[in-house]
Amino acid sequence: MTIGINGWETTKTVFDVLIIGAGPAALIMASALAHHGLSLQGLAPKHPHTPWPNTYGVWCDELETLGLSDLLGHRWQNTVSYFGREVATEPTRHHRDYGLFDKDKLQQHLLDQLGAMTWQLGKAAAITHTDNYSCVTTESGDELKAKLVIDTTGHQAALVKRPMPKNPPVSYQVAYGIVGKFSKPPVAPGQFSLMDYRAGHLSAAELAGPPTFLYAMDLGDDVFFVEETSLALAPALAYDTLKDRLQKRLSAEGVEVSEIDHTEYCLFPMNLPLPDLNQRVLGFGGAASMVHPATGYMVGAMLRRAPTVGDAIANAIANGAEGSAIANIGWHTLWTTERLRKHHIYQFGLETLMRFNHRELCQFFDSFFKLPQAKWSGFLADTLSPFELVMAMVTMFGQTTNPVRGGLMGGVGTDGQLLLKSLIGTA
Repeated sequence: MTIGINGWETTKTVFDVLIIGAGPAALIMASALAHHGLSLQGLAPKHPHTPWPNTYGVWCDELETLGLSDLLGHRWQNTVSYFGREVATEPTRHHRDYGLFDKDKLQQHLLDQLGAMTWQLGKAAAITHTDNYSCVTTESGDELKAKLVIDTTGHQAALVKRPMPKNPPVSYQVAYGIVGKFSKPPVAPGQFSLMDYRAGHLSAAELAGPPTFLYAMDLGDDVFFVEETSLALAPALAYDTLKDRLQKRLSAEGVEVSEIDHTEYCLFPMNLPLPDLNQRVLGFGGAASMVHPATGYMVGAMLRRAPTVGDAIANAIANGAEGSAIANIGWHTLWTTERLRKHHIYQFGLETLMRFNHRELCQFFDSFFKLPQAKWSGFLADTLSPFELVMAMVTMFGQTTNPVRGGLMGGVGTDGQLLLKSLIGTA
């Protein structure tokens, strides 16, 4: 079935670009390409207007830089974290506004940019290539042709190929959350809690297990979002464990759930191997391993990086590039040598964090957020240069505790190959 955006249909047999998927990555990339007047087609199992299920957070200054602050549904000035076991732990105040996207507004904003883009409902089953174009065959047998195919179908990509993970194993961030009403506020009114590692509600045996934290916010009108989160673990922590810990956390504070509006389950890999950067299908979003290896954030990065990638693709097509040449330009614009270097540094940090116990992890984050805000915010947003990133880590190493220093030094011996890759700047 073919549907048209804004009622426009096309008879083109070969499009400039075919985008597989209809989530945030697909619409962000399509929006960047549409500004260049390229002929675009999408392939997805659901209509692109289908509501997105998950919530997306972002630091507000990242959107202000892009001129997209009006896409926020919520904004908090009172942003805190707790890095300690006891209830009496003093909060770390971030002095930086945090927001949640209005998902519907973000989705509609992107759809409004797409002009004459058409969509085919279905799933990709196979792909073949000629010198001039690629042909995707859907599960229903339709053939869709384009000079470039972009796969935005996430970590288990439909068409993008990547090497099988070997060492280290794939680690997953996983979270279980509730949006609803409670017998009393689970966080202070008007507050956003980025990472609450207080764990007085856990037994000694639980505390010795994988650390988890509370990500929580006041949404207004007596509605709150509370989410128990495992930063990264291989294999992934079970949803039941997170649900049990969240219930214990709330009960310890005398908080009962009175009404559930939405239950959120979140699971995604943090350290998938990078895709083959020489393949004919271009990836974007999770399919291109764009998730921040140390934080799990991705939407802000996609909004920042899509215009540059879109410019490179449009210029390549305008200059007569064909087939593999367009994809090659797209991949190497998305994953420059500088970005590859940073990616491996972040992966090294992730592997080290996963070896920390609860106490060491709290000490690490306490030291991290004592860095100048420009350094820790740039680290989280992936906007520092490789040199700036290394210097931020060196600064933190100098001001943290001996147990954390020992863990970081041990990581050099265990995961030194990641640091070597960061020097070379290869995938």
